[in-house]
Amino acid sequence: MRIDRNSRGTLALVYLLSIAAGCALLLFVHIPWIVWPLIALLLWFCAWQTAFFRVPERTYGGSTDSVTSVADGTVVIAEKVFEDEYLKRECIQLSVYMNFFDVHANFWPADGEITYYHYYPGEHFLAFAPKASAENEHSCIGMRLPGGQEILFKQLAGVFARRIVCYAKVGLPVKGGEQCGIIKFGSRIDLFLPTDAKLKVKVGDSVRACETVLAEL
Repeated sequence: MRIDRNSRGTLALVYLLSIAAGCALLLFVHIPWIVWPLIALLLWFCAWQTAFFRVPERTYGGSTDSVTSVADGTVVIAEKVFEDEYLKRECIQLSVYMNFFDVHANFWPADGEITYYHYYPGEHFLAFAPKASAENEHSCIGMRLPGGQEILFKQLAGVFARRIVCYAKVGLPVKGGEQCGIIKFGSRIDLFLPTDAKLKVKVGDSVRACETVLAEL
């Protein structure tokens, strides 16, 4: 396990503020049954933030004909839609919602080449709301896979997510299962696949980045 390189500063700030708060409690509050539970809460918060920003070691479960999950979380949408930004055709949309306790590092869903990238500032509605896909702050990443298929996925910010990190650059070759970025705090991934893809998951399923195959192409 390692800490996401774009989150080390955030984590250091969390540690410093927690240490400062703990010292203040010890110096100025002299009621043990108040001080020690609060210090325990600060320690729990530091541990949670460390886990939140970790990049776990995973074994890639995909193949040349499959797409794996970009993120840990729960499948909240699995339906046909018209994707009008890049693919401009009917697609299958699979959406994975990440809660506060899921790993928020994101991973490439397949081998391929980045063919499209665009970042959009926007709103911060609840990430599982249908309008979040179009109106929330998000990044769009288009990929061409070795077999010629094209897919698109979006990193969506949620109510508390205020920073999206993405390593995509047009023309960049990528490997499935390697880290592609991180979304800080509650958020969602929307993945758009060809309509002939064979889904391996359904709404309500829990999925793990790199390991869970979402669809066969």
